[in-house]
Amino acid sequence: MPDSGTLYSVAAVLVAAAVTWALRALPFAALAPLRASATVQFLSTRMPAGVMVILVAYCLRDLPLTESRAVAPLVALAVTVALHLWRRNALLSILGGAAVHVALASTVFAH
Repeated sequence: MPDSGTLYSVAAVLVAAAVTWALRALPFAALAPLRASATVQFLSTRMPAGVMVILVAYCLRDLPLTESRAVAPLVALAVTVALHLWRRNALLSILGGAAVHVALASTVFAH
């Protein structure tokens, strides 16, 4: 007959395995009804733009518009928007805007 420590360990492992399996399976079980939801479909079309607006506002919130160091981020933002409107490629837009910002901040507007 196994001692109580062994039974306790086996029970703990079984409970941990069951909880882990349930937590990993739960999102898949809950996902099916959500796919047909009108709210989720609405949010899936509006959220990317909303998240980007929030990120831009967060990144530019402390930007001193009266100083010359504000030019590099604003030019990079303009380049990012222009690239995205031109090519509709998020990766190109982000990389192009980042490259312009790094180039301007490290050369033209370096202090």
